[in-house]
Amino acid sequence: MYQSFIGLEIHIRLNTKTKIFCQCKAHYGDDPNTNICPVCMGYPGALPSLNEEVMRLGYAVAKALNCTLAPACSFERKNYFYPDLPKNYQMSQFAHPVGTNGWLEIEVGGQRKKIRIHECHLEEDAGKMIHAGDMSLLDYNRTGIPLLEIVTDPDLTTGEEAEILLHELRRLVRHLGVCDGNMDEGSLKADANVSINLPGKGLGRKVEIKNLNSSRFVRKGLSYEIERQAAVLDKGGTIQQETRLWNENRDQTEVMRTKENANDYRYFPEPDLPPFRTSPEFIASLDALMIELPIERRARFMKEYRVSAEQAAFLCEERAEADYFEAVVKKGIDPVAAATWLGSDVQKQLNRLNISVT
Repeated sequence: MYQSFIGLEIHIRLNTKTKIFCQCKAHYGDDPNTNICPVCMGYPGALPSLNEEVMRLGYAVAKALNCTLAPACSFERKNYFYPDLPKNYQMSQFAHPVGTNGWLEIEVGGQRKKIRIHECHLEEDAGKMIHAGDMSLLDYNRTGIPLLEIVTDPDLTTGEEAEILLHELRRLVRHLGVCDGNMDEGSLKADANVSINLPGKGLGRKVEIKNLNSSRFVRKGLSYEIERQAAVLDKGGTIQQETRLWNENRDQTEVMRTKENANDYRYFPEPDLPPFRTSPEFIASLDALMIELPIERRARFMKEYRVSAEQAAFLCEERAEADYFEAVVKKGIDPVAAATWLGSDVQKQLNRLNISVT
């Protein structure tokens, strides 16, 4: 019997009108290579300009995740060759991220579990490669779109817990209004690190799993990898530190490459951007974005309105629906009757018309 340790690296695409370092439109689904400029294409002499709204949304998520907010943060160049990253380096945060040492609670088997957040850091997205026969097409629209990477400590133990965490984080960022959380459009992506060891022996040699484009694949990929590593150790083998891909057609992980270390990226300070320093006014502006966390709102609904756990979960899945429920109750409608009505007749009509409560 082995003990498993799982940490997630979750990227969320921030809802801003423009990209992180230029004025190009940050929008999904436009015609290829229509939202690009010399800055996001990495042309010589083109200088970046930091989008303050990106900083505000990034700090807001870090605050909601109970992180210690950095009074100043900076960007570094993360060097590696990517055909869909025109500069051949990514502007990211390494030494001074926006937030560190936070936590997020999830519900597992009716009990709350606190998952530590190691850090939250900002970076730019890369472009998109489309392989067609014997050629590859490049769409640079996505290059420079702002991402916030949320890195957890290895506090998760199963694929099911990882899936629960992703669902809880998706609710959080949607309630905050900073990300739409659509995994099928790449607005929320996750890589997973997993290791196993004998109980009490601490972390094992970790393996990273990529290409996890749904919470279900996160659960299935981690469950498979834990079983694979256990089989290797049972035979007296050694786990290789490597990056593996999830093959959804075969329901298995496959080797992609040996795992890089941080020094392989040759981080060095971004010379074209000064550090971003917060002000009392900037920190105060974050309070306007703070909301009651979905997990707390579910608990309050059950206690205050006497609705069931299932009804509370349904009502708090989306902020607009929870707000509407409370507005109805304030009009004098019985809470349980309102929850039943919203979960049945109203939901049927919303599904039929393909609309949502606003």
